[in-house]
Amino acid sequence: MLWRKFNGDPIQLHIKDAVEEAITRETEAGYHLKVCIGTDSQVKGKETEFATVIVFLREGHGGFMFIHNEKTTQKHSIKERMLVEVAKSIEIAYELCDLFTLYDVDMEVHADINTNPQFKSNEALREAMGYILGMGFAFKAKPEAFASSSCANKVVN
Repeated sequence: MLWRKFNGDPIQLHIKDAVEEAITRETEAGYHLKVCIGTDSQVKGKETEFATVIVFLREGHGGFMFIHNEKTTQKHSIKERMLVEVAKSIEIAYELCDLFTLYDVDMEVHADINTNPQFKSNEALREAMGYILGMGFAFKAKPEAFASSSCANKVVN
């Protein structure tokens, strides 16, 4: 799985090692961190591209993110696509959660799902919320889900 920084630089380390390095560097610099993980997708013709982000927030001092993009030609309904986004976020959150516990870093999983029933993505809200909360993770949906709806949205090609 290839990850990169926002400036495009590839992350050479395994993602877990890169995240641990970032946490130790930032906490040693005196920052209190919070991590938000989210995924967004975009359908273009026959392809669907997913972008998953790990957003590191330095309390009161901005932040930075790690990005992973992947494409598929598999067709999904809107509800399925929302749940695939959530599954991708949970997969990376689960891989990293012991680090967040070890370093006492708060973590949230953000779903690009609208809480307004008038939007089609809302169909997936109950399942996504149950999935994320069932895994023991904090959950945010739109409009609070900035990791998926803003950060990942900007880097999905």
